[in-house]
Amino acid sequence: MTPIHIEHPDRFHGLPVHFLAPPSGTDTSPALPDADAVAWLLGCGYDEQTDFAAVWRRFLDTVDTTRVRALLIGPWWHRDYTPFAPVMELIVADADRFPALRGLFLADVVGEECEVSWLRMCDITPVLEALPLLEECTVRGCGQEGLALRPVRHTALKTLRFESGGLPGDLVRAVTASELPALERLDLWFGSSWYGGDATLADLGPVLSGGTFPRLRHLGLQNSEIQDEIAAAVAAAPVVAQLETLALSMGTLSDTGGEALLNGQPLNHLSTLDLRHHYLTGPVLERIRAACAPAVVEGGEAEEDYADPDEEPERYVAVSE
Repeated sequence: MTPIHIEHPDRFHGLPVHFLAPPSGTDTSPALPDADAVAWLLGCGYDEQTDFAAVWRRFLDTVDTTRVRALLIGPWWHRDYTPFAPVMELIVADADRFPALRGLFLADVVGEECEVSWLRMCDITPVLEALPLLEECTVRGCGQEGLALRPVRHTALKTLRFESGGLPGDLVRAVTASELPALERLDLWFGSSWYGGDATLADLGPVLSGGTFPRLRHLGLQNSEIQDEIAAAVAAAPVVAQLETLALSMGTLSDTGGEALLNGQPLNHLSTLDLRHHYLTGPVLERIRAACAPAVVEGGEAEEDYADPDEEPERYVAVSE
């Protein structure tokens, strides 16, 4: 089994992540790194005397935000999981203080801090509208807790990533209806219907056609309960010809989807095909490896079906709750 976990990144947007720790209360607090040398992680941490608004104000007062290139928002609460909307409002209100900001991670939160399905997110469109030079945006959260997007035009965005245990179809349709002429990397974690993941193949039509994002080089359609259907659609999708890497990982991919890939268009122009967390049998996975060579097929061991022998197998996505 190849584990796939949500973890805090050590690096983001090509920079080492640095947590803005609360003041030590002494005159010997460590010196802060150069503003443009790190990706700044902001959160309440373990300081239960400071709310996020105070953390934000300290950041603005102590760091030259005109040079900040990347920003991550970690846990913004102390005890109760408060909504993200006030945090977004702070970012939007002070957007003009971040002319160099190119990378933004909304809700860099792991399971020990809050399950992804509990993160109380909001419509993140205003952040994209307020930061027209942003090049990379990662968002974590579920639709049933308010995560949303409206169609947007953004000419600088190169990487867009939604990590979700339940991605709503409305959001997927908003992505595909957006004008993102610079987009090179798109990752969508669809998640479970139990947590609001109701996107369908029809929602992906504009992406699969290849005409929506002409510069797209990486596509991740992952963590899906309909991974076999997605694989079958990808097997004939025009967008594949323009890709360098493809991820169909983290979902319920079985031999049905594997055979669809084998019977579809060639994938050996790819550098990497990511199939980790799958339900393929060994022979089918090996046939895929052979058919895709010299592309690297990341597979690992198959997940186990949980069911009685006489029942339909139960298969699970890697990230749901």
